[in-house]
Amino acid sequence: MSFTIFEHRAVGPLGCNCYIVGDPVTKEAVVIDPGGDADDLAAVIHEQGLVVRSIVATHAHFDHVLAAERIRELTGAPFLLHQEDKVVLSWLQESGRLFLGIDLPPPPDVDSTPDEGELLKAGELELQVLHTPGHSPGSISLVAPGAVFSGDTLFAGSIGRSDLPGGDGARLLSEIRSKLFALPDEVAVYPGHGPSTTIGREKVLNPFVGERA
Repeated sequence: MSFTIFEHRAVGPLGCNCYIVGDPVTKEAVVIDPGGDADDLAAVIHEQGLVVRSIVATHAHFDHVLAAERIRELTGAPFLLHQEDKVVLSWLQESGRLFLGIDLPPPPDVDSTPDEGELLKAGELELQVLHTPGHSPGSISLVAPGAVFSGDTLFAGSIGRSDLPGGDGARLLSEIRSKLFALPDEVAVYPGHGPSTTIGREKVLNPFVGERA
């Protein structure tokens, strides 16, 4: 089936790409990486009459989860995070002081921990979970028809950093090559920061993990 990106905007202090995606007929949706600007995201959900079935973070760094608890409260939808990133989530307030010099609110409650192969549903849309660690131990990517939401694993012309606690550079490269690059070349890549790209383009041109690396 086709799916709709109801909203895509850069949110929060580090410009995280938040995507609200779902079934254009039923208006059921999944919120991916709500990294800030909760009121703006809530307004989009209300104005478009969306029914949020789940809120999912591709990983637990603060810039991807800051609006999760507020959206969870407003919609009643569960917040999903991979089990291996729960420890990263526990560092949210400490990392806010370290990187932003401010006190962030407590981390959101985790309702469910999706793992490899699980399907996140919104109407007829199914997002398949790929566990793609390396940027963080519990990083995931979400595969939709003709698209993948790659979080901070794969970017247009770059890859996620692996020098933060829990990062693993060798594993990051391995997961990109074995899982993301196994997708068809025409698959659109919607990353956690920056512009979209395609699997085929990154397989050839990405200077870190492509054919020219």
